[in-house]
Amino acid sequence: MFAQRTNVLKISLVAILSAFAVEFVFGITSNSLALLTDSVHALLDSVVTAVLLVAARYAIKPPDAEHTYGHGKVESLGGLIGGIAIFLIAAFFIYESITRMQSTEPMIIPGMLALVAAVYTIGIDVFRIVLLKKTINRIGGSTLRADFYHAFLDLGSTLVVIAGIVLANIGVHDADFAAALVLGILLCVLSFKLIHRTAQELTDIISPELVRKVREIATSTGGVLDVGQVLMRRSGDVIFADVTISLRADVSFDRAHEISSHVEDNIKRSIPNSEITVHFEPSWKDVPLDSKIYDIASGVAGVKGIHNVSHHTAGGDKFVSLHVMVDRQMTLEDAHNLADAIESKIRGAMPEIENITIHLEPHIAIPTDLKSEPKTTDEEIIAILKEHPEVKKIGRIVTLNFEDLKKIDINCSFERRLTIERVHDITSQIEHSIRGRFKNSVITIHPEPF
Repeated sequence: MFAQRTNVLKISLVAILSAFAVEFVFGITSNSLALLTDSVHALLDSVVTAVLLVAARYAIKPPDAEHTYGHGKVESLGGLIGGIAIFLIAAFFIYESITRMQSTEPMIIPGMLALVAAVYTIGIDVFRIVLLKKTINRIGGSTLRADFYHAFLDLGSTLVVIAGIVLANIGVHDADFAAALVLGILLCVLSFKLIHRTAQELTDIISPELVRKVREIATSTGGVLDVGQVLMRRSGDVIFADVTISLRADVSFDRAHEISSHVEDNIKRSIPNSEITVHFEPSWKDVPLDSKIYDIASGVAGVKGIHNVSHHTAGGDKFVSLHVMVDRQMTLEDAHNLADAIESKIRGAMPEIENITIHLEPHIAIPTDLKSEPKTTDEEIIAILKEHPEVKKIGRIVTLNFEDLKKIDINCSFERRLTIERVHDITSQIEHSIRGRFKNSVITIHPEPF
């Protein structure tokens, strides 16, 4: 996009330089002061176009350590310089018009060569106007708009020259100066608008409606609870936005990233040529109490795992219980201190809870590299299972060993009409019996209906 702008500005620069050369040579030849003045204006315009070209080329540079948002602001700066130049030139034309209207002596000596040069310049100006307008409609750009206004200024000033030459020959002394005055006022208005808009871009002003639109898009995205700070700025034609959203605190990181991506995509579809950064923050709004307790307890140093989190209310008071797994080598005193830390942290976040009961369990880390146990171990386990008549069928037994740790997985069948509570009691008894025989064992019993 920036490359297209620089190419168009190069063509415009070559064209206006050719107009300057023709007007200057023919102005001297025809002794036309108006044409010479317009050639000087064309030369000044070519200088401004060259400044805009440098600004546009600099804006192409990618982001670096000192310009993390890129160099798009340079184009706005170029547009500001161009707008100021237009304003100064227009003001000069107004001054000259008033001065010449007050003069009694004509300042233009008409001639056919002057008209030929003026017609050539008009052709150049029309070419530039059409070229720049088409490019602006397609890709935009402050530097192109500044050069577009310059082309109009050139066209108007050349028309003033032609009008002055023609009207001076038929005796209307002040006609060309009056036209120059009107043109100067119009260009002052146009240049002021360009200066105002590019100055706003340089101060990072952004439309409140655009900010509201981004906020509404983010809010309507599924999974977003609320939208916090929305920061936006424009750099060249690129719009940057930093959006902070609130998500349920119990969602996974993958899900949070997915929601953030949806917010980004939705904004980009609605606002083309935008760069969006989404930050997500946890929110406990509408999150179940169990999930909040789990998150708080899991964040305490020394906690190896949390399960069986539950809460209930009695007489308006809230009671909480949870099972906390700690290092199996930890002393009771250290484990109790850890439980106190968990309780303190939960109460700090939820002071409405009346009582907190923490059940401590040893945590046994199961390595991934285990070795199979001899069959004699399985036989001992089978013997323990047979001591429980509720076990109707013994299925697969897998016993793995790592140093002093045993991992035992058992499949067995029970009477299908037994309640799951009763089955749990029986499997707990079996686990206790196996642990009495094999210390440091991690046992998983899978019950099946018989």
